[in-house]
Amino acid sequence: MTDIEDVPPGVDVTVPSPARMYDYFLGGTENYEVDRKAAEVVREKMPEVEDAAWANRGFLQRSVRWLAEQGVRQFIDIGAGLPTKNNTHEAAQAVAPDARVLYADNDPLVTVHANVLLEGTSGTAFVTADFRDVEGLLGHPDTVATIDFTEPVALLAVAMTHFVPDEDDPWGLLQRYMDRLVPGSYLVLSAITGDRQADGAVGTIRTVYSKSSAGVNMRTRTEIERYFAGLEIVPPYAGAAPRLGYAGDWGADDIDAADSDGSRWSYCAVAKKTESKQTVATQTP
Repeated sequence: MTDIEDVPPGVDVTVPSPARMYDYFLGGTENYEVDRKAAEVVREKMPEVEDAAWANRGFLQRSVRWLAEQGVRQFIDIGAGLPTKNNTHEAAQAVAPDARVLYADNDPLVTVHANVLLEGTSGTAFVTADFRDVEGLLGHPDTVATIDFTEPVALLAVAMTHFVPDEDDPWGLLQRYMDRLVPGSYLVLSAITGDRQADGAVGTIRTVYSKSSAGVNMRTRTEIERYFAGLEIVPPYAGAAPRLGYAGDWGADDIDAADSDGSRWSYCAVAKKTESKQTVATQTP
């Protein structure tokens, strides 16, 4: 695990970081004692937290592979976190070696880690940027050098929007991103929910993250559905209706096995931008 003596400039090891806690839940090494202590408080009330983290990570990997199989060759992963393994470029380039991935995050340690992780990896770039700075992120020289906005792009907002408070209007921000993308582009999104979860676990999560570098905003199914307004939602698995699913279900071969306690902490969907505003899906993963 990361040595406190090797703390990069700008990294605060006195306050837990959601990105580093996520890395810890996934068994990674890019975290500090302050992150591990906070994570263990969450685990006491939410013993399925690792299952939840891996269900979310599995959704990202399956959806990216599926999109690459549909011919998508460009991905923008916002709030990437860049855990130690199983990242977007690995999933995309396993299907399409020519796929290009632009990562963005505002965590200083993620920036440091990205420079090491992506060194020598073709078709990838990383920009230090905040999701709320739409023009700054999309107009960054490294973004422009990596992404061709005249071709379809998959925009990934995986386990990210719940760190944006209502007053910053994450719905409007995502709409601004999608407005910049051509038809044939996709939105890939997952977000934590407190629907049908125990009050004690929900309260503990809110308390722990309120003391971290970013508070968490648990939203309802209806609130998360708003992110996909005007887009064509892809059915989460064969035989399903085009709707939000749980993180573990999306693209799963065995739905019963995938429908775990951890999976139900996040809603997710993949949705296509089309010429029309209809929401009738035509493909399944």
